[in-house]
Amino acid sequence: MNQNAEYCAVNDAVRGQFFRKVWAMTTPYWRSEEKGKAWTLLIAVIALSLFSVAISVWINSWYKDFYNALQKKDEAAFWQLIVYFCGIAAVAILGAVYRLYLTQMLTIRWRAWLTEKHFARWLSHKNYYQLEQGGYTDNPDQRISEDLNKFTSNTLGLGLGLIRNIVSLVSFSIILWGVSGSIEVFGFTIPGYMFWCALVYAAVASWLTHLIGRRLIGLNNNQQRFEADLRFSMVRVRENAESIALYNGEPNENRRLSSRFGRVWHNYWDIMKVSKRLTFFTSGYEQIAVIFPFMVAAPRYFTGKIQLGELMQINSAFANVQDNFSWFITAYQDLAEWRATCDRLLSFRQAMTDNEERAPAIDVQNHGSALKVHNLGLDLADGRHLLTNADMTVEEGERVMLSGRSGSGKSTLLRAMGHLWPAGHGSIRLPTARYLFLPQKPYLPIGTLREALSYPQPGDTYPHERYVHVLETCRLPHLVSRLDEANHWQRMLSPGEQQRLAFARALLYAPQWLYMDEATSAMDEEDEASLYQALIDEIPGLSIVSVGHRSSLKRFHPRHVRIENGHLVDQTVTA
Repeated sequence: MNQNAEYCAVNDAVRGQFFRKVWAMTTPYWRSEEKGKAWTLLIAVIALSLFSVAISVWINSWYKDFYNALQKKDEAAFWQLIVYFCGIAAVAILGAVYRLYLTQMLTIRWRAWLTEKHFARWLSHKNYYQLEQGGYTDNPDQRISEDLNKFTSNTLGLGLGLIRNIVSLVSFSIILWGVSGSIEVFGFTIPGYMFWCALVYAAVASWLTHLIGRRLIGLNNNQQRFEADLRFSMVRVRENAESIALYNGEPNENRRLSSRFGRVWHNYWDIMKVSKRLTFFTSGYEQIAVIFPFMVAAPRYFTGKIQLGELMQINSAFANVQDNFSWFITAYQDLAEWRATCDRLLSFRQAMTDNEERAPAIDVQNHGSALKVHNLGLDLADGRHLLTNADMTVEEGERVMLSGRSGSGKSTLLRAMGHLWPAGHGSIRLPTARYLFLPQKPYLPIGTLREALSYPQPGDTYPHERYVHVLETCRLPHLVSRLDEANHWQRMLSPGEQQRLAFARALLYAPQWLYMDEATSAMDEEDEASLYQALIDEIPGLSIVSVGHRSSLKRFHPRHVRIENGHLVDQTVTA
């Protein structure tokens, strides 16, 4: 990965941009076509959250009456309060269940909307290709799948938790202020002193929590990246299992995987160390918070100014106020994970934005009926030139073979024609006619063979007889009975069969222009000749631009263009 190209949202925060970018990522859903359902669910969840606060306030008042009844040994009041509590508890349980259910419903709807938008954007402007080739970002699959999931769930969880805490803080602060009374300190009377004790206690603890745990933001970010890198490496082993087995490359792959896991291991140990220190502090803070309000309120109780019920009410109110003031402490690890998730999503989105806004170095447009290359230069990332001021015209109906030494720029020229090459200059005018590219390694999507054959069109585009015909024409009659079988065809078929399937795809699609990059490299000369002849016979007037090395291809291409020393040298091929 190109570390210089990885955009760090931590720096954005320093420039005051982090929250603005997060807001820009968050708000579109709430203004989208789903805004009606989204706002309805959000309001319902907030209402249920506020209802739970009301229940807590009621229980705080219940504590006073319940402990006073115990102190007075009032059995009738005791049982009445027990029944009353059971009824309210039942309602509270119902509210808690539906608050969770509706929150999950809102989360999955928001995630689905964001995922679809990111799918569309990632697959547009060739982002999925350019970001991978340029090393602008790592593991886009994880960012769309896992990071969007964490972003929606954590944003709603933290946001709703903050709202509930604010409302609860206001409610219990009023109660605590009213019941705690005042105290004299060095001749000064402090009203509502229990409230101020809770505020100072939580403020000091929040500051210390941040000092202890602030490293978790960067560590969580790295952990997500290292885990994704490890998964990607294992997927690479699966995808290239045969080659690795033939090379006996297991020890090498073991070292690579162990190295990747080593990063996961060491970073996780760092997270453990920071989390241990943070947990020591927060656990101690929470344990002290249990007795702290009793210690502060005890003088008034022992002097007879308040009864046991008032003491328990003060304790309950103090605990709620202190807990609400301590929201930052209890949510710190979630906040650190949320921040790391936002960093990764923002860097991914920024990389896509930069690619979309980057002016193409090579002007590629569809115009006219001929292929025209003018003053074309193709450059590598290290600045080396593959082509310099190249010119070429291919008229409609021509069949042209591109050849040259390995690394001379043949495939790169085809990539430039396909809007895939970012470095260079000049212009390419592609014909406006129907066209198709056949790369050396065909892409066969997982699904039915019929869908793989008709890709990128839907599997039901052509009649069944047409699929049978092209398979038989391309020497794949044994696959006719498997047209509706779903499988991982790139694993099931040999490289030669895959290339023959690509030719069958071309026969189905029937383009007017066909661009081929070593499309027969895995075939023998007999299959190659048979398939080229099938293209010529079944698609009259087909224009072909073909990259190849074999001399056997020359008889199918009356025109031969060779790349030599960065220039296109036009030659005439004799059959």
